[in-house]
Amino acid sequence: MSPPAPPDTDAAAQSARYRVRHRTEYRYRQSVALAHHLLLLQPRVLAHQRCLAQQIAIEPLPEVTGDHVDCFGNPVRYLAIQKPHDGLVVESRLEVETTPRTALDAGATPPWEMLREQIARAGDDDARAAAAFGFASPRVPLLRTLADYARRSFEPKRPVGLAAIDLMSRIHRDFAFDPRATTVSATLDEVLVARSGVCQDLAHVGIGCLRALGLSARYVSGYLRTFAPPGQERLRGADASHAWFSVWCGGALWLDLDPTNDQTPSTDHVTVAWGRDFDDVSPVRGVLFGGGSHRLSVMVDVDPV
Repeated sequence: MSPPAPPDTDAAAQSARYRVRHRTEYRYRQSVALAHHLLLLQPRVLAHQRCLAQQIAIEPLPEVTGDHVDCFGNPVRYLAIQKPHDGLVVESRLEVETTPRTALDAGATPPWEMLREQIARAGDDDARAAAAFGFASPRVPLLRTLADYARRSFEPKRPVGLAAIDLMSRIHRDFAFDPRATTVSATLDEVLVARSGVCQDLAHVGIGCLRALGLSARYVSGYLRTFAPPGQERLRGADASHAWFSVWCGGALWLDLDPTNDQTPSTDHVTVAWGRDFDDVSPVRGVLFGGGSHRLSVMVDVDPV
């Protein structure tokens, strides 16, 4: 997951274009006889983002491929490899353009208690769609500890946008970004004990806090433009996929929040997919027959055009 990136006010003020290379490689201890995989590597089409070109190379070549849209609206590619193989390489190359997002007045958003009632009633299409992100999910259980932590930000009748931004900033201050503190399979309880983790963990904390109060929050995966330390060249392959969370603010409005960097996403953020938690939007996942243990390596480059 991506390290923190400093805010780039110049980039946020105008459109940006990036070339992204995302390479995933598996090496299996034993031969795999048959494999089925789902790839979530194609960026969503959004008002502030469009994908200009994409190529996905797969080795070995699959015998079956197909494209569909999942229940969250994410573009998904299915593939089946029906011959013995000792590894899998998936490389996505895309060019994407982002533009400044429509500004949301956080102070003008509804009181959070009002949204909690709308989610509970699910009386219209927008509330029903949001309610799907209000329940516990495999990676984000409902924890009293998170409800207690969140209440410091969610004072009575406070606008949900202001409260969620305050929560994001507190997570940024209270949880250290440390790639060595957790693994991809870390539980939310483990992250709360360690008070550290990667962007995936911090996003799960924010989602868990919001859902524990009866609000709707979704996990967003994508890419982030990062910067080299002063005086140093940016390392190739040093970037990684990134994650943040989004809170429902009523109607069709969702507010994206990046606790890793304590900022609302800008043109530096490329959205790929969203779901209930990381398990819904893992870039490459599948079912194997055979293989035993495996070795995984991931490399991501995000280059401004």
